[in-house]
Parts: sequence; structure tokens; C-alpha cells
Amino acid sequence: MLAGLWRYRGFIRGSVQREFQARYRNSLLGAAWTILNPLAMIVVYTVIFSQVMGNRLKGADAPFAYSIYLCAGVLTWGLFTEITGRAQSVFIDNANLLKKLQFPRMCLPVIVVLNALLNFGIIFGLFTGFLIISGSFPGWVYFALFPVLAIQILFAIGLGMVLGVLNVFFRDVGQFFTILLQFWFWFTPIVYPAGALPEQVQSMLAWNPMTAVMAAFQGVLVHGEAPHWGTLWPVTVLALVFCALGLQLFRKRAGEMVDEL
Repeated sequence: MLAGLWRYRGFIRGSVQREFQARYRNSLLGAAWTILNPLAMIVVYTVIFSQVMGNRLKGADAPFAYSIYLCAGVLTWGLFTEITGRAQSVFIDNANLLKKLQFPRMCLPVIVVLNALLNFGIIFGLFTGFLIISGSFPGWVYFALFPVLAIQILFAIGLGMVLGVLNVFFRDVGQFFTILLQFWFWFTPIVYPAGALPEQVQSMLAWNPMTAVMAAFQGVLVHGEAPHWGTLWPVTVLALVFCALGLQLFRKRAGEMVDEL
């Protein structure tokens, strides 16, 4: 599989490039919107929420602490939803390619991840620039985010592939997951700190695999603390299980998927 992906690396690179260009075709500002949109979001969160929420995060006295907390959660969640959302419909959206061309089908999930990472890299790069300018950069512990990011991507694409295969045969899966994401967002400590909730609710949040990922990002960016790696083991195992299950489903149902599409 990896050899096939390597042989078709040009196809993958071209697909990512075409999709990025198509997003801003017929736009006067073109790719500049990739900077303007997230920049506007960061400004809004920083100016408004830093004034509204003030210093309501325990152990964080910086003037932009809540804004950084919120941006860290929203940007991380955005990457998760983009990967899972696009992966669950990737086979349906590319039905013509699957029917007409011969290529490793696993190229499609890889293209989804690379496109999402490209968008996330631009936005998070701007956010990192804001951290440096505002004097809130956490230092070397910042680089501890990369293994956390890898875990999140594995979890997202594994879940997305399982949903993507099921969605070909049962179209209600995509609709249901879209609704589930809305509840999942509010069940994850992104807008609110987990410590502000009653202890019973906090124990329930521990069952949410995205809680540990969010806590790792927010801990590094807000408090300058290294992630608590022990809390990330459950989501890592779950990510590997979903990836294995997604690959197994895809291999068994690949032929049936083309007929269904």
C-alpha cells in the first residue's frame, strides 16, 4: 500500500494543489483569503473574548489567556472536523474517479489529510505569529504539540475512513455524524474550561477522546506545560483501532463500493 502511494505521489500532490487553487478561483484576492479569514477570527477572539471573559482561567493571568485557550481549541477542533467531515464523504464525492481511473484508492484519504493540514498549517502559523508578537509563546514545549497533532490526525482519519465506507452503503451515516459533531463540540472543553464544571460532569468528559487532545494543546499554549502523555494513551489506542478497522473495511468492500457508487 505504501509503495502504491509513493508511486502515485504526483497524483496526490497535483490533487492537493488543484483543490487549493479551485477554492479561490474567480476570487479577486485569491489565496489571500486563507490568511484574511483566520486573521479576522483571531482578532475577534482576542479583542472581544479577552474583554468579556477576562482572567477566568485558573492559573492563567496573561491578558490574552482566554483568547489563546479558545483559539487553541477552535483551531484544533477545526482540523478534526475537516478531516472527519471530508473523509466520511470522500468516496461519494470522488465516485467518477473511482469508476473511471485505476489508482490506489488509499490516495483519497491521504489527499483529505494533506488538504486539511495545508489549511491548518496556514491558520496555526498565523496564530503562532500572534503568540510570538504578544509575548505569549510557550517556548520549546511548543514542539510537544507535534506528536499530539499526529495522534489527532490518526484518530480523525481512522474514524473518517470507517464512516466513509459505511456512508457509501448507508447514506444516513453522513447525516447522523454531522448532527453528532454539533453535540460533540459542546461536550468537549473548547469554549469553557473543564475545571468550571461539576465533578460528575468532569468525570463524564474523560470518556470523550477529544478532551485529552484539547487539554494537551491548551496546556502547552496557555500554561506552557508539557502534555500529560498518560492521558493520551486511550485516544492513541482508539486511533490505531479505527485506522485498522477502516483499512479492513476498505479492503473487504472496495469492489462493492464501486458498484454501489
